Amino acid sequence: QVHFVESGGGLVQPGGSLRLSCRASRMITSTFNPATMAWYRQTPGKQRELVATITRASITNYADSVKDRFTISRDNAKKMVYLQMNNLKPEDTAVYYCNKEGDLRPWGQGTQVTVPSPWGQGTQVTVPS
Repeated sequence: QVHFVESGGGLVQPGGSLRLSCRASRMITSTFNPATMAWYRQTPGKQRELVATITRASITNYADSVKDRFTISRDNAKKMVYLQMNNLKPEDTAVYYCNKEGDLRPWGQGTQVTVPSPWGQGTQVTVPS
């Protein structure tokens, strides 16, 4: 049985919104409730980065890149952690994971969030002298 089950990802246009959910399936309530929980994200070839945290008292903290756009919340009764993501940008494209901050458990499979760039790949024009 996996420790965390993430869901809610998908393909969304820039400026759109998604709400991610994470179920802490293997944490008992007495462990989950006092835990600081967190959302992380990872893109290919890069290290996993911390996106947002929420303490037992629901004090939240965010990476600068998502501040004022993302909101983390929790439901202790259901052992759930949520991430409301608004005004999504192409640089938010990543696989998103949740975990217990400061005491990492085995990672879940994550949920893919894809925000396509409005720009095409472009075409090179070269005029030799």
